[in-house]
Amino acid sequence: MMSNNLNAIPSCTLCPRDCRAIRTAFSGEGRCQMGARPVLARAALHFDEEPCISGTRGSGTMFFSGCPLGCVYCQNESISHGRFGKSVSVEELRGAMDNLIAQGAHNINLVTAGHFTPAILAALIPAPPVPMVWNSNGYEKVDTLKSLEGAVNVYLPDYKYDDEAGARIYSDAPDYPQTARAALREMRRQSGPVRLDADGIMVSGVIIRHLILPGRARESMRALDFIAGEMDGVWVSLMAQYLPCGTAKEMKPLDRRITKLEYDVVVNHLFKLGLTDGYVQERSSAEARYILPFDLTGV
Repeated sequence: MMSNNLNAIPSCTLCPRDCRAIRTAFSGEGRCQMGARPVLARAALHFDEEPCISGTRGSGTMFFSGCPLGCVYCQNESISHGRFGKSVSVEELRGAMDNLIAQGAHNINLVTAGHFTPAILAALIPAPPVPMVWNSNGYEKVDTLKSLEGAVNVYLPDYKYDDEAGARIYSDAPDYPQTARAALREMRRQSGPVRLDADGIMVSGVIIRHLILPGRARESMRALDFIAGEMDGVWVSLMAQYLPCGTAKEMKPLDRRITKLEYDVVVNHLFKLGLTDGYVQERSSAEARYILPFDLTGV
């Protein structure tokens, strides 16, 4: 799966698309359209992640460009679809991590990084002195996740869909539910139960994020049912920050924010299931000011 030459991936099978694309240093075929060298859009302290991730000093968050999933409503559209960013070497990638650590980052938070796994693993030698957070859309290949064992401490995945229809319409990935479930099980196997340090910062474990989408309260409830039934020991972060972005602005019902009724129904179901370890985002978080600027800060 992984080439010894970090400047090329001759037949890429890193993500569930399994497209076997040829990826040279700076360009690639396949769904992500990325080369083998990492492309970064931002590397900066981030204070709006979950409290046990951001803490008081911030999470050293690194946003990678390109995305094999490609949701129509992505708030990071300029980098996931537009692929804006700067190509960096393994040494430059590690340098950006070390710079964030020097700024006091509680952890290094890798956002949508799976398609650059070989370069990231190379950059993590020697292991950084802070926890590594794998911040993912949940659409991950188990074999690729297994290669991260021992290098990643905390998993912060989405569980976007529990139904094939939504996954097909909004992410062109009808296999998302079964693929994400397998990925979540592997993440939990690797990291074990949630563990916090003396400052309340997460040093191991899994937090599953679920974003409530307009018109899909029932599907959100089913997603929570899966977590409650199979994901013992994980925390849940229920998110209400949805804003119409990208082509979703022209797609009903994604052309609006979630209603108070939708929010209340899903939140009440969360507590009914006893999913009390984690976080519930307020509806007021659905504001454009929370969308980060991708301007090559720290790259």
